[in-house]
Amino acid sequence: MATASPVYTNTATLTEPGPKQRIASIDILRGLVMVIMAIDHCRDFYHYHHPEPTDLANTTLFLFFTRWITHFCASAFVFLSGMSAYLAGTRRTHAQFSSFLIKRGLWLIVIELVLINLAITLDPTYHVQILQVSWAIGGSMIVLGLLVWARLRLPIIAALGLIIVLGHNIFDPQDMPSPAVSGTLWGKLLLSGRGFGDFWPYPGAANRGLLAAYALLPWAGLMMIGYAFGSLYVKTYDAVKRRKILLYSGLAVLAVFVLLRFFNVYGDPNPWASQKTATLSIISFFNVTKYPPSLLYTCMTVGTSLLILALTEKVKNKFTSILFVYGNVPFFYYLCHWYLIRLSTIAIFFISGFKTSQIVNPHQGPILFQPDEFGFSLGGVYVVWFCVILILYFPCRWYANYKRSHTQWWLSYL
Repeated sequence: MATASPVYTNTATLTEPGPKQRIASIDILRGLVMVIMAIDHCRDFYHYHHPEPTDLANTTLFLFFTRWITHFCASAFVFLSGMSAYLAGTRRTHAQFSSFLIKRGLWLIVIELVLINLAITLDPTYHVQILQVSWAIGGSMIVLGLLVWARLRLPIIAALGLIIVLGHNIFDPQDMPSPAVSGTLWGKLLLSGRGFGDFWPYPGAANRGLLAAYALLPWAGLMMIGYAFGSLYVKTYDAVKRRKILLYSGLAVLAVFVLLRFFNVYGDPNPWASQKTATLSIISFFNVTKYPPSLLYTCMTVGTSLLILALTEKVKNKFTSILFVYGNVPFFYYLCHWYLIRLSTIAIFFISGFKTSQIVNPHQGPILFQPDEFGFSLGGVYVVWFCVILILYFPCRWYANYKRSHTQWWLSYL
C-alpha cells in the first residue's frame, strides 16, 4: 500500500497547511485501533453462530484473543476523542468550542441512529435502535461541552472524570439494593447494565425499541480524563516531559490493573478465578467487563494506550504511515467500514446459495441476511477483515488529502 503524502516532522506533529496540525502519535494509535476494531465487526457477522469468545467452557485462546484485542478500541477512541477535543478548543473561542462539542455530539448520535443502525441491521424500517460507541462518544461530547460552557477549569473536569471512572463500579447491578439504577432505562443509559444491553420496547410497539449497549457516564468520565491529557500536546509543552508523563502514567495504570485484578479487590463485577488449565486461567484473568466499562477494563486498555502514545511519538516507518492514514479520518473510516462489511455479507449470502426467504432469520431479530448456517471459520473472518482494511485504505487516503486541501465547515464533522 502506498503511503500518505504528508511528511512527518521530528516532533509530535505532522506539518500541514493552515492553523491546524495533526498529532502523529495520536493518529497512529487511532489508526491502529480503527484497524483492529474491524476484526470484531467482521466476526460479528461472519462467525456469530460459533461459541462466544468469553465463554470459558467453549472458547479457545485464538478466539478469545480475537475478541480481547478489540477491547482496546472503544476506550482508546473515547480517550483520544477527549485529547482531540482539548486541541480543538485551542483554535476556538470559549463559546465556539462549547457549541462545537454539543453540535458534534448531537451529530454523532443522529448518525448512530440513522446511518450506522441501518448498516448494522439492514432494516430500513428501524425496528431496533442500537446505542453503541457513536452514541457514547456523542453523548460524552455533549457532557464535555456543557462542562466547558459552565467554565469549569481543566483540573475540575479531570477530577470529575477520575471520580466517575474510579467510582462507577459501585453501581454494578449485583451490588444495588434496588432496581432504581440497574433496572431502569435511564439507569442503563447512564450508569449500568450488564452484557451488551437490554431491549426496551417503545410504548405500544412490542417489536420496536431501543437497545442500550453503552452506558454513557463511564465513557464520559474517560473522555474527561482524555481531555486533561490533551493539554500535554500544546505546542509549548516540552516533548521529553510529555513522553515521560505518558510512559509513567501508562505503567502506573497497568500496575493498578494487575494489583486490583490479582486480588479481586474492586473494579470489575466478574472476578477472575483459577481454571482447569493455565490457558483458561489466563483468559479468566484478562476477561474484564466492557459493558459497562469497568475500572479494570479501563486501566488495562487506557494504560496500554498511554504506553503506545509515549513510544510512538518519534517513530516513523512504513507501517506507522499506513496507520496514520486511517487515524487521520477515523469517522469516515468508521462509517464506511460498516457499509463495506454489510455489503460483503449480502454478496456472500447470495454467492453461498441462500434464498430470499432466508433474508429474515427469527434468531437474529432485526438483523437481515444472517441465516444460521452463514459465515466462515475464524481464519476466514481474518481474510475478510484484511480485505476490508485494504479496500478502505484508498478512499481514506483520498479523503485525508481532501481534508488537508479544503476548509469547508462540514469537514469538522466527518
